[in-house]
This record gives sequence, C-alpha cells and structure tokens, in this order.
Amino acid sequence: MMPSILLTLTLLVVTIILAIPLGRYMYRVYQGENFWASKLLAPVERALYRVSGISPDQEMDWKRYAITLLVFSLFGGLFLYALLLAQRSLPLDPLHFRGVPAGSAFNTAVSFLTNTNWQDYSGGSTMSYLSQMLGLTVQNFLSAAVGITFLLPLIRAFSRHSTRDVGNFWVDLTRTVLYVLLPLASILAIALMEQGVVQTLVADVSVHLVAPFLSHGKEIVSQTLHVGPVASQEAIMMLGNNGGGFFNMNDAHPFENPTGLTNLLETGAMILIPIALVFLFGHMVQSKRNAWIILVAMLVIFVPLTFISQHFELAGNPLLTQMGVNQSNTVNLAGGGNLEGVEDRIGAAASALFATVATATSTGAANCAYDSLMPLSGGINLFLMQMGEVVFGGVGSGLASFLTFMIFAVFIGGLMVGRTPEFLGKKIESYEIKMASLSILIMPLLVLIGTAIAVSTHAGRAGVFNPGPHGFSEILYAVTSPANNNGSAFGGLSNDARFYNILTGMCMLFGRYWVYLPLLAMVGSLVEKKRVPASVGTLATDTPIFMGLTVGVILLVGALNFFPALALGPIAEQLTPVTSVLTHRG
Repeated sequence: MMPSILLTLTLLVVTIILAIPLGRYMYRVYQGENFWASKLLAPVERALYRVSGISPDQEMDWKRYAITLLVFSLFGGLFLYALLLAQRSLPLDPLHFRGVPAGSAFNTAVSFLTNTNWQDYSGGSTMSYLSQMLGLTVQNFLSAAVGITFLLPLIRAFSRHSTRDVGNFWVDLTRTVLYVLLPLASILAIALMEQGVVQTLVADVSVHLVAPFLSHGKEIVSQTLHVGPVASQEAIMMLGNNGGGFFNMNDAHPFENPTGLTNLLETGAMILIPIALVFLFGHMVQSKRNAWIILVAMLVIFVPLTFISQHFELAGNPLLTQMGVNQSNTVNLAGGGNLEGVEDRIGAAASALFATVATATSTGAANCAYDSLMPLSGGINLFLMQMGEVVFGGVGSGLASFLTFMIFAVFIGGLMVGRTPEFLGKKIESYEIKMASLSILIMPLLVLIGTAIAVSTHAGRAGVFNPGPHGFSEILYAVTSPANNNGSAFGGLSNDARFYNILTGMCMLFGRYWVYLPLLAMVGSLVEKKRVPASVGTLATDTPIFMGLTVGVILLVGALNFFPALALGPIAEQLTPVTSVLTHRG
C-alpha cells in the first residue's frame, strides 16, 4: 500500500507545482496583459476578431453572455451531428466506415458538445479520421473552452462591483483555446508521441508476431493493427477533461497509453488545468488564501477516497482468497490485487488512482475496466461524480460548482453563528441562494429520476447483462456519468439502444446547461452589488473552520441525495462476498 500512497502524493505534488505558474499565466492572459505570450499570439488573436467581426472591447451582461454561449453550443452540436451522419460521403475515411446511425450520432454530438464524451460506439471501428479530427477533436477543444468561459463570469462577479459587464464570451473563448489549450495540448501530444502513442493518417499497419501460431492448419506470422491520429486527440482529451478514447479499450490500449510515464502524464493532465483554475481564481479575486483553502478542501475529500479505492483493489477479491488464490503484491505497484480487467503493466493501484482522478474530474477516461473494480471502488467513483464533481471537477465547471457550495456554506454558516452571509465582499441574499440551490439540485434530480425510469421500464432493464446489486450499479452509473458530463461507464450495459441514447443524451444536455443558467443568473445579481468592507460581523471564508464547513456541506448533500441508491448497489454488492466468506467459515 505504501508505494501506491507515494505514487498518489507524488502525482498531486508535482501537478500542484506545475499548476501554480500556469494559474498565474492564465490570469495574465484573461487580464489582457502585455507579456511574452501576447507578443507571440496577439496578432493571431486580433486577426481572428477582424475576420469574425468581433469587437473585443465590448463586454456583455449575463443574459447576452448566456445566450451567446447557448447559441454557439447549438451550432457546434448541429455541425457535429451532420458530420457524423454524412461521414460515409466525406474524405479521410481510409477504412470506409458507414455513416453513424441517427440515434448514436445524436448521442455522440450531445456528448462531445457537453464535454461528456460518453461513447456508445467502438471508437476505432466507427469514426472516420475526418470525424475524429474535425468533429470530435475540435469539440474537445471547444467544449473545454466553454467550460472555462462559463467560470470566468462567476469569478468576475466577485472581483468586480456596481456593473453589469461580466466579460465578452468570444474573447474568453478565443483566449482559452489560443493561449491555453492549444499550447498545452501540443506539448503533451509531442511528449506522448515520444513515448510511443501513435499519430498517423495511415489506416492500419501489418506487424510480425513475436510468437507465430497455427490456426486451422495455417501458420499465422503477422497481424494487422488499426492506427490513426491518436496522440493529438489523447492530449486534449486529458487536458480538457473530455475523456472518451480513440480505441474502445480507451487508455488501457497500448497505442493510447503505452508506458508508465504516459500513464503518469495522462493522469496528471486531467487535474492540471482544474488546479490551475483555483490559482487563477485566487489571482482574480486578490485572495490567494481563499484559493489555497479551496484546493486543500478538494484534497481533503479526494485523497482519503483514493486511498480507500486503492486499498480494496490491492486487497483483491475475498472470494478468490477463500479459494486459496494468492492475490498479494509481488512487485511494487503491479503484480497483485484485483487484476480482473486491469492491465498488468499498469497495476491495480495505478488503475484505481486513474479511475478516481477521471471521475473526480469530468474526464471519464479509463485505463482499466470500471465494471471489474471491487464494488466499493466503483462506489467511490460513483460518489465522486454524485457530489457534483466539485473535487477538481471538469475544467471550469468543477470550480464553478465548488464556489456554488461555498456560497451555500456561507449562508448556512452565517445563520448558524449569527453573522452576515458575505463572500469576498458580496452579500449573499435569498436570490443567490435560490439560484445556487437550483444549480445544486438539478443533477441529483436527473440521476435519481433517470435511474428510477430505467429500472422500472422494460427498455431500461433489457440492456442490463448482470443481475442483482451489480446490475443496479450499472444502471445507476449509466445515468450518473452523463448527468455529470463525465462519460465513463461501468460496461455490462447495452447503452447503444434507443432508450439509453435518448435518456443519456437528455441527461447530458440538462446536466450541462440547466446548471449553467441559474449560476449565470446569480452572476448577474452579484456583479451589480457593491463591495461590502469586511467587519467584525463578517464570516471569514479563508479559514480552516470554513473549509471544514464547506467540505461537510458537500459530503452531506451528496450523502443525503445518493446514499440510499449506493446502499442498493455497490455497498450491497461489497457486503455480498464478505457475507459469503463469513458463512463459509461459520
């Protein structure tokens, strides 16, 4: 267990060290400062504004910002949907795939539009290279950028006062893609290619087998392998918390994740920008102490849950232990534990870490079979999503959700101790609490109602391949993941069916934009308020006590909403083999 603890802590420390200067860099970008990056890229930025007819100095109020964001997303989704339908008639299709069926095309377009990347198809055998590059990869950039542009007005609501201006959506979007996502993705893609992640427009390659074998009397000496432009998509998938995979095996595939270093790079890339945005927040509101409080609060939730998940994976399956199977570790970080659905070159501990990072963020990538995780490990992945993905969370949307909980905690704390509910100089009143509450409750309603519909209808139950608590967990996960714009899946569920295409598609849309709108409405209210100087009656929000209150509110809301469902699924399943072992011993 100690090597897995050291692996986790090393990853977090290195990523935080890298995120600190990245947060400062992003602050200078969004402030429009004149520095080395602007000297290189400002001419390109100005050219884009001229071509598109954008006035970068004209800011928007929250309504115009929200409408622009929605219209931009609508046209992006329609373009991707049309591209997938017409795939067969378009170039860059060396494997001659047919057009994507309408139901799957709708689900995929919504998925990549909302930064979910839920895949109801096998990536390497469904999408042409044009669809992968012009459709999916472009949306990987744009959906991640939209998430960050959604966060920026919320931060400005606390850094500005007595105004209606919350920024210019087009400027925020352009700077996010041009200054942040493109450079980072280029650097990571080069690093991944150096380690062996493939990047080519060739359809497939033929390789000689190390160990030829006989099949029907014929010696098989070679194998044809599907390749493609993988590294470029893999980089933005991880950095933009998009998830998905070029191949159906996702990051368990050696062409997507060939070495221990690529596994570490991809795991760290998922949390790099979310952590950097916390430091960006500190710079913009001129309160670095609040930024560190937020980051520590996230770590207080994330680290113990990760260690618990790794513990159960390294302990292995108690039923196999009962049968006399030795599941102990033979080497550090590999060779033991629950190895069902795990790449032995990655190991159970690193797979559990990757899974918690992917579900704590909205990435949803996988380097192992989540359906094969021990029940409580899978339950932890579920709970990380069901808390609203506030622990790191998706780029932009995660920190926005965390700030929503902080606003809620300020209001509760103020009521408890009789102090003025203020956050960073802005009074928190009934309107802000109503919008924050609405934003927090939308996701649980989607998950619980969607799961209830799935388990109570024939169409929903027909797609489940496993009985009992595990089957229920698969349905619960299949609704939780898209409703949180995560995109990971348990498997064992036929989600490429009309029922689940529609259900998950609607969950992805509502889980993204129904959360956005009340928060942007709250932004419009906060940004108009005057800044209130702190007084002896102000509840301090940059203290460990307030951090504990915020963590308690997050855990309590998540537990109250989802503990009954978790008890019916992963908790019941985890207790089943234990009960079986105890009965056998008795």
